[in-house]
Amino acid sequence: MTIKLGIVGVGKIARDQHLPAIAASPDFQLVAAASKSGQPVDGVPTVPDIDTMMTNHPDVEAVTICTPPQDRHALIRDALNRGLHVMLEKPPGSTLSEVADLPALARAKNVALFATYHSRFAPAVAPAKAWLADKRITAVRVRWLEDVRRWHPGQDWVFQPGGLGVFDPGINAMSSLTEILPHPPFVVSAAMSFPTNRDTPIAATLALTDTLGTAIAVTLDWRQTGDQIWEIAFDTDAGIALLSGGGAMLDLAGVKTADEDKHAEYAGLYRRFAELVSARTVDFDTAPIELLADAFMLGKRVTVDAFDW
Repeated sequence: MTIKLGIVGVGKIARDQHLPAIAASPDFQLVAAASKSGQPVDGVPTVPDIDTMMTNHPDVEAVTICTPPQDRHALIRDALNRGLHVMLEKPPGSTLSEVADLPALARAKNVALFATYHSRFAPAVAPAKAWLADKRITAVRVRWLEDVRRWHPGQDWVFQPGGLGVFDPGINAMSSLTEILPHPPFVVSAAMSFPTNRDTPIAATLALTDTLGTAIAVTLDWRQTGDQIWEIAFDTDAGIALLSGGGAMLDLAGVKTADEDKHAEYAGLYRRFAELVSARTVDFDTAPIELLADAFMLGKRVTVDAFDW
């Protein structure tokens, strides 16, 4: 039996990834959409908000929330209080305190809650984790370099308070890192580059370590032109493991895997969500966003040139 699903927020990520993944999923049937912008979804009734969606479609059992993180908390609580299963596009929220009560509320309502990190479902992440499990990691280098104009064209919310700036893609790197490393990392120091006309960083460098003292260097930059780079290199006592393409490829002494399906990560998310709905349980890891919050707390602020679209 398919799960009747509504989607809340129909922006770029919903259209690029969620809608194709839902259409291909045997577990879900998209029956309604809610969008403040009024942008319609082909073949699906589209309304302005979740209240209207549920009035018109009381058969909706689960929702995917793809709105910007600002003001998302009230939407999530509303959905959970209605007894809906909830899946969240990353990040789960814009502050730690606003997401802290959500797992308890979901459990109290006996519904599924899934804070997604799509990069964890990239095909090379699990093999990298397995290969590194018995290795001594001596250093880690993370480079997440992309062009904000390409991936968030004209989306001013990413540069507004709560939008996270370059930490919006940075959470993808952190989610892969926290999934793979055998010992939890924590932030030692950070420097963040804020354009003179923006409220969130456009670039950042972070120094992390773990309980074994491993040096972990992270470089995030939204000003990349040309090739987009999403890679994590692990120096080990058995050589270098290079995870690249955002987790699509793993290079171990020249042996590589590759992701041929650009929607594969999101297909994995919906398979996992279906499992959670069936079990009425919670998958809500806050480790990636905790690292970014720590970077904001510890980080030095550097002013750089203004950014305009």
